[in-house]
Amino acid sequence: MARDNQVLQFFSGEGTDSRGRLLKQVLNWSDDELERTHDFIQWLFPLAEPSGFNIHAPVLDDSTIQQFLAEDKFRQSLRAALIRMLTFYGLEFLPGVPPRIIPGQRYAGRSRNWVTLGNHNHLRITRILKSLRLLGLEPEAAAFFDCLADIYGDESVKTSPRISQETFNFWQSAAKN
Repeated sequence: MARDNQVLQFFSGEGTDSRGRLLKQVLNWSDDELERTHDFIQWLFPLAEPSGFNIHAPVLDDSTIQQFLAEDKFRQSLRAALIRMLTFYGLEFLPGVPPRIIPGQRYAGRSRNWVTLGNHNHLRITRILKSLRLLGLEPEAAAFFDCLADIYGDESVKTSPRISQETFNFWQSAAKN
């Protein structure tokens, strides 16, 4: 089976990632499992370019992207992946037109795991923003970026910033381009 078909099968809930994991299994992982496992994010948020970290990561082609754009079931699964990752970061998804993303009740505790300079979750967030835009969830990408911009603004005024200007620039580029 072509890898792109594997992506569609994975997002339909019928197929697995390269390690044999179903989407629903990954979405049910604990925060600790999400933090210590590094080869799932490329499956939850696939891109059209190869991953520099996971040789088994899917690479989207135009046909797969078009199927995401045409079929709501794939975007619903992608949105579920986003909501799970937002919970991991201590953020809350507020559906609506447009949707909003805000710090949730667990933000103070969860942010200690990712609002730190050079944190690997910053790369994950860049990937998430790019994938959302690529696969038809532009409003969600914009809402996530707006929330990140607020967090960055709050963090950058402190004497010891925990999100670098370089990281913020990557997020901005991923959310806008």
